[in-house]
Amino acid sequence: MSESQFPDAEPTSERDPLVLAGAPEEERQDIVSMVEHALDERRGLLAYQPVVQARMINRVAFYEGFVRILDLDGKVLPASTFMDAVEETETGRRIDCLALELGLQALAQEPGIRLSINMSARSIGYPAWLTTLERGLRTDPTLSERLILEITESSAMDMPDLVAEFMADMQARGICFALDDFGSGYTSFRYLKEFYFDIVKIDGEFIRGIARNADNQVLAQALVTIARHFDMFTIAEEVESAEDARYLIDIGVDCLQGYHFGAPVTQAPWRASRLARPA
Repeated sequence: MSESQFPDAEPTSERDPLVLAGAPEEERQDIVSMVEHALDERRGLLAYQPVVQARMINRVAFYEGFVRILDLDGKVLPASTFMDAVEETETGRRIDCLALELGLQALAQEPGIRLSINMSARSIGYPAWLTTLERGLRTDPTLSERLILEITESSAMDMPDLVAEFMADMQARGICFALDDFGSGYTSFRYLKEFYFDIVKIDGEFIRGIARNADNQVLAQALVTIARHFDMFTIAEEVESAEDARYLIDIGVDCLQGYHFGAPVTQAPWRASRLARPA
């Protein structure tokens, strides 16, 4: 679980009582308690964002499912108010469980889609998360062929041997793996050969405004070259303009994701795109 799992559609208001900047410890604990109660009552849903094929931008390759935690009134709790506090705790693992369960349900209900779900490498050793995965695959073994699990660079590097072994086992069953936030500075490139990620998602820091940023152009081209060398599919994150999209297509990025192509929406877009609303 990481910040990228919870891209907020709008900035949180400075007057929002949930903002944690400078908040006392008691307030932080209150917010974590709200999240835990929401998990106890399964108050959560997925918001879906399309990942489109670079040379056929009207064709969706798959959707990324971002988990949303809801308060008692059904409103989304801003991730910035709790993510740092729970990421390395059991609450973080429970959020990963809920995200995976909701993702597997969506795949079972709609056999025509592929879906990526975020996870922390820490969840690999969490029994409830593994049980959720195994239960879903036993119910419908074909789900594995349409499931993509996204792991951030920082999370993968915390326990590279465990991640590599888990990936090898699950890839043999048809699951794909994406390295999220590629290039953000954590990965030792010598591990890429051992990990065998199917997909790398180039960090949005290098993508935003790339058409007019020579430094980011050099870095992005280098990352694309590295991915090709290791036979990994490339996705550019946080694409926000047609100009940036054209540049990324020209340098050979395989897929594009970002607000230029669609914000995360809680109404499943493959069912009723006209009703989809920002999450």
